[in-house]
Amino acid sequence: DIKDCYVQTGIEDILLQLDKELVGLGNVKNRVREISSVLLFDRIRELQELSTLQSSLHMSFTGRPGTGKTSVAAKIGLVLRNLGFLTKGHITTVTREDMVGQYVGHTAPKTKECLNLATGGMLFIDEAHHLYKPDNERDYGSEAIELILQVMENQREDLIFVFSGGKDKIDNFFNSNPGISSRIGNHVDFLDYNTDELVAITKFLLNNESRYKFTDKTIEILRFYIEQLEKFPAFSNVRTIKIFLNQLLSYQAIRVEDILIKNGAIKYDELVSIKPEDFNYFTP
Repeated sequence: DIKDCYVQTGIEDILLQLDKELVGLGNVKNRVREISSVLLFDRIRELQELSTLQSSLHMSFTGRPGTGKTSVAAKIGLVLRNLGFLTKGHITTVTREDMVGQYVGHTAPKTKECLNLATGGMLFIDEAHHLYKPDNERDYGSEAIELILQVMENQREDLIFVFSGGKDKIDNFFNSNPGISSRIGNHVDFLDYNTDELVAITKFLLNNESRYKFTDKTIEILRFYIEQLEKFPAFSNVRTIKIFLNQLLSYQAIRVEDILIKNGAIKYDELVSIKPEDFNYFTP
C-alpha cells in the first residue's frame, strides 16, 4: 500500500509538515508529492531487483523571490535522504558570489568548496542565471558552469543541484547551457501568492512567530497595504511582507514608547498588540 510506504519511510510526515508550514502553493505541493511518489516507486522496484527509471534528480525551481523555493527544496532533501538517494539531505544555498572568483585560478577552489559543502545533500544555486554572462569575455562564471557539468555527469550520486531564479531568466540560462538543461529531471514553477494567501501568511507571522495580537480592523488595514505592495515591480512575496512587518513593528514600538513616556507605565497588552494607529506612522 502506497500510503503505508509513505508512513513507514517518513515521507508522509515531511509532506504534512510542508503543508502546515507553507500557505497556498497547491501546484507546488502536488508536484512535490508526485516527485516523492516516483522516487518511492523507483526505490521499491530497485529493492525487488526490477529495472528503475534512472532519471535525473537535478531540479529547476522557477518563480519570483519569496515564494518558498528554499523551504520546499529543504523538504525534498529530507525525502531523498529518507529514501536513500542522499546520505544527509541537507541544503546548501549559494549565489554567484560564492562560486565565481575575480581573477584567474580563483573560481575553481571556490566552486569546489561549495560542492564539497553540499555533498550528501542539495546545492541550491539561487539566481543561477547570474553564473552566465556571455557579454563579458573576462567573466569566470563559465568556469563554474564547466565544473558543475563535470560533477553532474560523473558524480551521479549523493549530490543534487537545484537551479533557482525567475522563470524567463532561468529558461534563457538553460537555452544558453544545453548541457545543464538536459540533465534537469524535474521542473517546478512557483507562482506568486494571491492577496488572501499573503494576508494569511502575515497573520501567521504576527501570531505564531512573533506572538502579537491584532483586531479585524488591523487586518483590514494590513490587506490594504499588501494590495499596494503587490503593485510594485520589485514586490517579492513573503520577502517583501517580512520587510514591511519589521517596519510596522518598529512603529508599534514607537507608539508604545510614547505611551510609556506619557503615563510612566505600560500595560502588557500594549506591548503585544498591533493597532490601527500604528499605521499612522507610514508616510503617504
